[in-house]
Amino acid sequence: MVPRLSLLQFGRRRGLRAKLLRRYEHQPFVSCLAGLYGCRWRRHDRNCTQPEDCCCNKLEGVSFVLLVASFCLTLVFLYFWGQAKNDYNDFDWFNFGNLGFWFPWSVVLLVIAAGFFTYVTLLAVCLLSEGQKLYLHWSHKIGIAVCLAFSVVATAVLSDLWSKEWTTLLLSFQVTAPYLHVGGVLLMTALAWPIALHFFRMSSRVRRGLLVGVYLTVLSALCLVPLGLYSPCIKEEGTLGPAPALIGHRGAPMLAPENTLMSFEKAAEAGSEGLETDVTISFDGVPFLMHDRTLRRTTNIHDVSPNRSDTSASMFTWTELESLNAGAWFLSHDPFGTAGSLDAEDRLRAGNQSVCSLQAFLQLAAQTNKLVIFDLYRPPRGHPYRDTWIQRTLEVIQNESSIHSSQVLWLPSDLRTLVQETDPELQQTSGSRLPLEELQSNHIVKLNLHYSSMSTELVSEYAVVNITTNLYVISQPWLYSLAWCTGVHSVTTNAPQLLATMSSPLFLMSPDEYNLMWILTDLLSLVLIFIIFIFHWWRERGLAFCSGSKIAPDNNGTYSKFKTDMSDIWSVSSSNAQDESPSTNVGL
Repeated sequence: MVPRLSLLQFGRRRGLRAKLLRRYEHQPFVSCLAGLYGCRWRRHDRNCTQPEDCCCNKLEGVSFVLLVASFCLTLVFLYFWGQAKNDYNDFDWFNFGNLGFWFPWSVVLLVIAAGFFTYVTLLAVCLLSEGQKLYLHWSHKIGIAVCLAFSVVATAVLSDLWSKEWTTLLLSFQVTAPYLHVGGVLLMTALAWPIALHFFRMSSRVRRGLLVGVYLTVLSALCLVPLGLYSPCIKEEGTLGPAPALIGHRGAPMLAPENTLMSFEKAAEAGSEGLETDVTISFDGVPFLMHDRTLRRTTNIHDVSPNRSDTSASMFTWTELESLNAGAWFLSHDPFGTAGSLDAEDRLRAGNQSVCSLQAFLQLAAQTNKLVIFDLYRPPRGHPYRDTWIQRTLEVIQNESSIHSSQVLWLPSDLRTLVQETDPELQQTSGSRLPLEELQSNHIVKLNLHYSSMSTELVSEYAVVNITTNLYVISQPWLYSLAWCTGVHSVTTNAPQLLATMSSPLFLMSPDEYNLMWILTDLLSLVLIFIIFIFHWWRERGLAFCSGSKIAPDNNGTYSKFKTDMSDIWSVSSSNAQDESPSTNVGL
């Protein structure tokens, strides 16, 4: 009797150990996933990966490869388009010019990309992490193909139309790379769990070597990434310069209709040190503010004179121009999604804005003591001021406004020598990178460049000869932070009200602090990965021991073997129990 009880207790202890070692299956969760992704709602329709078994057959393996490719490409595109947010407004207005109607395509594209990425991530990661064989339903295989096609086509089209956005992507790494490194290492640490599980369940040495080889290669690359990382925001304490001055791009276009007096007033109130605009000459010689070639986008010309919607803005007289509404479009289109934040008074005022003249713009700048910079468009052929547009603009600056010439950053490159002789106090500004000798001979004191030109070397090179740098258009805090760390003197922005509130760059760290961060991250990750692999080795070894051991029967009892979800476990039954079934399981 005593030996029988001892064996019974021994069997129970081993059963308990086996339960602790077995891989717990979240039955409701896995059943839901299997039903959603493979239309396998019943338990017997599913198959779990067994030791020495692959996660899927060869046919489904092709689907898995496409799934991985789709995951990678959608992730790249999602990051790419997310970092391009600074230029969403340009993208939307480009589509407006081609399609003829306004729609926030940039946001729609971002939502679609996020949806596809979420779909593919759940499809790939959740099922595999639960050890399920991958039997994708045909509808999901179509979904994978759609995700893959979307990522490839969208990336190719945007690369063709906005190739500069890849420069934006590279610039973003100078701010996000430290965080991406930490995130990547944490992801690889999390992947150690399924990697170790499959590694110790594989019988083929080739497969095991390939699996762990690929994993360790990627992990090593991620751990060593910081050695080649450069960011101007990683600098010694006390070396950060002042924040770049803000120049309102067409005023404050998030708070009021662009190129209107209200917009420039909002920019001045937000703390802008300068105001940027675009100047065109009317048919009767009045310089006015208009960015587009036509009046279609920012006025109600389509309602007033439908036949002239595509006529050049410079072919209208000033009387015709000042009678147009230049603000209602802002409320109806809401280009930045900010019109709803305006109070009732501002909404009423924005809806009644009119086309602004250069003279009124300069007067506002003089009263608020702001710098001004503007692009000056030459009128088309047949225009009365086709050949005297420069002189007419200088007349307004010198004789029709109270602004001081030193407040004007003169950007037009045409007839620069004549302009310099006519008004030497204008601050000559170049819109292109030229040799230092040429810049100095033209008395250039400031460069006005696209933000894709940003680099510490460029800023330092021109600062040595007292030429400051202005970058346009920077509206995202991360990009402004990078410009700040780079040493840029000023930026043109759509969001002066946002950037003016920043007291420091979003990312700023000393080299010692950063080295400590990434070294500790790598070491902690390696320790956790080692622990995970040791745990899986111990567990699989324990499972094999529980399923492979045999217990010798004694004279008074027999042992029967039965199959459970976790493994084969020996259980004890009594041969003397005449009134019970021949094999009563008591081990589990």
